[in-house]
Amino acid sequence: MVERRVGLWLIGACGGVGSTTALGLAALARGLTPPTGLVTALPRFGGLDLDRPAAFVVGGHDIRQASLLSAVRELHGRSNVFDARLIEACAGDLEAWSANLRPGVAYRPNPVLAALADRPDFRPAATPRAAIDQVQRDIRAFQAAAKLDQVVVVNAASTEPVFEAGDEQQSLARLLPALDLPTAALPTSGIYAFAAIDAGFPFVNLTPSRGASLPALEELALMRGVPLAGQDLKTGETLLKSVLAPMFARRNLRVLSWVGHNILGNRDGLVLNDPANKASKVQSKEALLGELLGYRPQSHVSIEYIESLGDWKTAWDHVHFEGFLGTKMTLQFTWQGCDSLLAAPLVLDIARLALLAQRRGESGVMAHLACFFKSPLGVNEHDFGRQFELLERYVDPSA
Repeated sequence: MVERRVGLWLIGACGGVGSTTALGLAALARGLTPPTGLVTALPRFGGLDLDRPAAFVVGGHDIRQASLLSAVRELHGRSNVFDARLIEACAGDLEAWSANLRPGVAYRPNPVLAALADRPDFRPAATPRAAIDQVQRDIRAFQAAAKLDQVVVVNAASTEPVFEAGDEQQSLARLLPALDLPTAALPTSGIYAFAAIDAGFPFVNLTPSRGASLPALEELALMRGVPLAGQDLKTGETLLKSVLAPMFARRNLRVLSWVGHNILGNRDGLVLNDPANKASKVQSKEALLGELLGYRPQSHVSIEYIESLGDWKTAWDHVHFEGFLGTKMTLQFTWQGCDSLLAAPLVLDIARLALLAQRRGESGVMAHLACFFKSPLGVNEHDFGRQFELLERYVDPSA
């Protein structure tokens, strides 16, 4: 039997998450690393028809002048996160996949994101439709050249400012005419989402940016029979909140305040140093406490760019809570993790599950992937344990 060949198309391919994902795929395919951190490598997923790492071919868009190999080497030099021998063993794969990279598109990007674009062939689009057409040409050419059975499109680009939806985004009938006009019909993340969905490719949004989380795009996904997943990958402090907050609720301990201070130094931190971009991330990180506790304690989330940290994201949380007889107590924790290495295996998990969903004929929001995201589409459940049960029931409905 001929094995499937599938494509992983990364928006922001040469960022930390995109390049680490590519390195991880190459290392797994070559048997150079165990699948630690890969949820779909757990025994309970063994019966699913998931694509093996060796079946993947990587391509993508980026607005920066870089290759997957140069991006991995830069990340290693800045944060010392990989074994240099592993990089060299996978260099051939990364270079081969870099030939599949294309200049990213942007429509009305904010100044901080526009300043990152240093490719001479970077192309700001005159209308959303022009950008959509170019994205679709690039991905279809990739699929044809690599002879791929399927392609999944994953948005790993930098966070955009908050995009407020209006009447145009409420239905496909209203949105379509606006795409041909030089208006703010979609943010750049929405342009990539529309392009992927309209062309029949599953779309995954790892960021807090709007992506496909608009009624018109969800309508398009159902029309085209395309699975969606998102948004804002849950890898660090918010993951811990989604585990710890239910503990307080179930033990009837009243949280009085929860303060989280996040510091990071990678390119993501640089982009989030801009107040407009930061607002999207803070909104996503703050949203779940009220849902988990059943009330809203005083809370504060800060995100600060500390250049020297590189890819090592550090979070310090202070939880003030009340126990029996009104006694006030405190929980403090510090979480430090390499952001890209926490995210990359989850990218592979979600990509494999999205491709499987499409082969099964599923379309629209994949609510069973809620455990991977801070702001999961399709569900209001934020308790990590209950979210994971959704995934387990998808894998084995009889469980």
